[in-house]
Amino acid sequence: MARFVLRRVIAAVGVLFVISVLTFLIFQVIPNGDPAARIGGQHANAATIAQIRRVWGFDKPIYVQYLKTMGQIFSGTVVSYSQGVNVLDSIRQGLPATLSLALGAGIIWLGLGVLFGVITAVKAGRFSDRALTVLAFVGVSSPPFFLGALAIYYVGYKANIIPLGGYVPLTQNPWQWFTHLIAPWLVLSVLFIGIYSRVLRSTILDTIHEDYVRTARAKGLTERQVLFRHVLRNSLIPIVSLWGLDFAQVIGGGAILTESVFNLHGVGQFAAYSIRALDVPPVLVVTMLTAFFVVLLGAVVDIVYALLDPRIRLSV
Repeated sequence: MARFVLRRVIAAVGVLFVISVLTFLIFQVIPNGDPAARIGGQHANAATIAQIRRVWGFDKPIYVQYLKTMGQIFSGTVVSYSQGVNVLDSIRQGLPATLSLALGAGIIWLGLGVLFGVITAVKAGRFSDRALTVLAFVGVSSPPFFLGALAIYYVGYKANIIPLGGYVPLTQNPWQWFTHLIAPWLVLSVLFIGIYSRVLRSTILDTIHEDYVRTARAKGLTERQVLFRHVLRNSLIPIVSLWGLDFAQVIGGGAILTESVFNLHGVGQFAAYSIRALDVPPVLVVTMLTAFFVVLLGAVVDIVYALLDPRIRLSV
């Protein structure tokens, strides 16, 4: 177990380093990506831009700029070029909304995805299977901004059942926190529910014909026992892997459209604005945050693998 943890730590450091270098270099070659010109504004002259380069260190070699930026990130003093705010403070302010959105939606899409996947596999070829298959394809084909706009107009504005948007902290008012997030949770979950149900259905239909499943039936186990003890347990392995990656992506700003439609002021909205402004420090920090959660949840997924399938063992 100690070797497993050590490997994961080394992998995390390596992934963060490579991603930070690539992200920093990409913004150096983007057309009109000169940070000095963006800080100076549209009416800045050449002398002003040159002075900004000297003050901010943009006239230094790229590797010096990279080391300086990373030093500011780890010391907590990194500042956005276009917004003039501390990047880490801005992410801390938006992280509660993003975490709330990710946790609620993650539970919903995992639970309903597994439920619908089991139903469609057990009822394969029947009406319920066809109906849920159609709904799954509709969900996968519906972008979050479209579903969010429908939810806000019909459920929020017309029916006045849910708030029209915004985020209320859980510590301030738990009920308002829930009512403001129920629509974003459902909107964000629709896409993943469709994907997860289809993946699980296919995996169950493949697993149900394995030799160990036939052996379990020969021992006298009921179909329900075979399904939940043997088939479903092994079929959940790809679902667990998908969930870990998708959840990490949402935490790292992957729910940009949902956050923007419902005006949640989360990490995704902050990242979207920074990308439009070609603002390197916020994009760099958000990208590293996403990579960190991907590596962290990847390690958790490996542990869950070992629990779901005893044949899988962590290297010790």
